[in-house]
Amino acid sequence: MGSDCLFCRIVAGEIPATIVRETDTTLAFRDISPKAPVHVLVIPKEHYADVATLGQGDPGLAGELLAAAAVVAEDEGLLGDGYRLMFNTGAYGGQEVFHVHAHVLGGAPLGPMICR
Repeated sequence: MGSDCLFCRIVAGEIPATIVRETDTTLAFRDISPKAPVHVLVIPKEHYADVATLGQGDPGLAGELLAAAAVVAEDEGLLGDGYRLMFNTGAYGGQEVFHVHAHVLGGAPLGPMICR
């Protein structure tokens, strides 16, 4: 996208991140403000604003992103007790960085999906 996208800058190596998995098309790294004992972000290296744009623009890459998230969950030891895979889309959905990213969360009971 450009120099203003945080995740594009991480992909470019301009901003450090704790990388846990990398493929030709995806990158997975630890969230700097984790909401669970395991909190890994999985992104496509190519910029898409959100999951809807990715799904419509490149369904194959969307599948690669999901496959990478599944491998991260397995590598992090989350398959036995389970985990949450979450995409926030748009301001009302809680999206803060407008580069599509999947949150892989686990390692403890996560509680309800939405708190009011």
